[in-house]
Parts: sequence; structure tokens; C-alpha cells
Amino acid sequence: MTKLALEFYLQPDVVAISRDLLGKLLMTRIDGIETGGIITETEAYAGPEDRASHTYGNRRTERTEVMFQNGGLAYIYLCYGIHHLFNVVTNVERIPHAVLVRAIHPIIGVPKILARRNNNKLSNRLCGGPGTLSQGLGLHTRFSGMSLLSDTIWIEETGISITDDQIITGKRVGVEYAGVDAHRPWRFRVKTLKIPLPKGVQGDVRILV
Repeated sequence: MTKLALEFYLQPDVVAISRDLLGKLLMTRIDGIETGGIITETEAYAGPEDRASHTYGNRRTERTEVMFQNGGLAYIYLCYGIHHLFNVVTNVERIPHAVLVRAIHPIIGVPKILARRNNNKLSNRLCGGPGTLSQGLGLHTRFSGMSLLSDTIWIEETGISITDDQIITGKRVGVEYAGVDAHRPWRFRVKTLKIPLPKGVQGDVRILV
């Protein structure tokens, strides 16, 4: 498998990118240990025109400055002072689009992911939320601004094809304050997907919905 090229992240349609990230492999290499999982849930955020975005109205802060850079960077922020949430910066410089990765199914470095999550069982809930996936992969705000072409955080093509009937589309989570924008159908979730499980076992990965 190969890393996604920079051109993937520079595309102008953040909603299409969000959908296309389903089935890709999100990887980290931290302290020499590789961990990764298949992306199974995403949300798109369309910058200045999107009331749910951190950059609505072209709002720029020290935290969000990375979103105004060329796509292909990690934007990781702290939620409720606890959860480190991982986003993919997209589009070109000065257009602050991003995709929140909400869930993965771990397949690489599972023992390390389990240890980070203080768990001993692989399940749909292990990295089934944006905070838990970051914990499992070792993602932290200190990595915000890092290139997704690096050898620390990257996304790989898997060859997995996700058809429309395998996806649930709905409104985004926790953005009720955004008014009409809260109801945009920019959240994408995989229902059922056959992928290689740990130890080479083939099986159905049933995503909780």
C-alpha cells in the first residue's frame, strides 16, 4: 500500500474527500512502533461558510492557523480538555477546509492500540470515536501541523472500494449551535465492510450505528 499523494488533499470538495477517506488506512509511527486502522467514519467541515467549523467567518487563532495552510496537514485539537481529535486539512492555502476522522477499525499494531486504550479486547468500540481513535493511535495535539506525507502520521490507499449502499450519511455530531449548518449531511459511516483482520483472518467488520 502507498501513502496518499498531496494532490488528494488539495482537492476543492471537502465533502467528497470526507467520503473518499472511508476505507483508507490511517497510520502512525511513534517511538518506532507502527499502529493503524481502516477509516470507518468521517465528517466534513467547510471553513468560512460553515457555522460548525472552527474557522467560520475566516476566524484565525493560534490553534486554527494550520487550517489556513495547504492541505495535507494534521489538525489536532483538544476537546473538553480531554480528547485529542484528529482532522485532515484539505484544499489549498487560505481555504480552511478539514475532515474530522471519527472512527477507525484497528488492524496494525493492535496489541499497542489495546495497551494505549487500557483494554484487552478488539471490538467496534475500541477506536469507535474521535477521542478513542486518537488515544489508540497515539495522536496528540503536539502533532498538529505535521505533514501527512511524513513518516509519523500518514494515510494509505488500501484498494478497498466503498459503495454507496455501504455508507450511512447523516448530520454531524455535537454541532447543534451551528443552526441550519448542523443539519448538513456531511457525516459518513461505513455499515459493513470486509477487511483483513489481525493475523490474516478475513471477516465482517460490523460498524456500530
